[in-house]
Amino acid sequence: MRFFCYLAILVALPLWGAERPGPRSRAEVEAVLGKLGASQPPDSGRPLRVCLVACKKDHGPGEHDYPSWQTNWARLLSKAPGLTVTTGWKWPETFTNIDVAVFYYWNHDWSAEQYRQLDAFLGRGGGVVLLHSSTIADKDPEELAKRIGLSYQPGRSKYRHGSLDLKMVASTDEPITRGVPREIHFVDESYWPMFGDTNDVRVLATTLEEGKGWPMVWTRERGPSRVFATVLGHYGWTFDDPIFRIIVLRAIAWAGREPVTRLEFLATDGVALKE
Repeated sequence: MRFFCYLAILVALPLWGAERPGPRSRAEVEAVLGKLGASQPPDSGRPLRVCLVACKKDHGPGEHDYPSWQTNWARLLSKAPGLTVTTGWKWPETFTNIDVAVFYYWNHDWSAEQYRQLDAFLGRGGGVVLLHSSTIADKDPEELAKRIGLSYQPGRSKYRHGSLDLKMVASTDEPITRGVPREIHFVDESYWPMFGDTNDVRVLATTLEEGKGWPMVWTRERGPSRVFATVLGHYGWTFDDPIFRIIVLRAIAWAGREPVTRLEFLATDGVALKE
């Protein structure tokens, strides 16, 4: 009997498990970046200091692999001229020597002290990029939303793993999503509804859940600060998707008040493309 139970589980897996998507085509990526052969590192520009913040892995194989992301993206970004990469474990060691903090981990312990430090960093013009579970607040998501625009809370919000179509709702000249197809397919995870006020952010992309388009990518500018957030990033394969990379690399440059093209040459580094 136990054998047949296991067999039933194995048969059912494809029905609810997510399957890794195939590679993007070269033509699809070139339509966003231009000819890949002409994609070269730009002049270094001003020094840009980026801190990548992660913690231990908290999901199954290929999911929420924060340490691998931190290692891989530190190596990737180090190839950009004029850019200095540091890393933080659960929180930046200091905000005094960075221009952009990139968060990819589930912070279960947002605290008053962390909010104080984040407020001070944003207040002096710091840039923040939040990927996937970094938008989660286990309690008081409204407090996190005050800083990043929108936030997810387990138990009150919903989620779904699998295929989704990301619809660009920002104008075609939006720097971060410029050239990205107006609708593009991913296999990842969606969150909805988010807490916060959509009038307080600039929604760049949505996906359809329960008959409604929900924000999946957004930015927020207040005073001198810039914040970018995306719900996508549950699976490790998403970070090897060149289109997703383009969006995140542009977001890092944008958050640091640099031309969005500064880092996008890294989008295809080590990535297999379909001819």
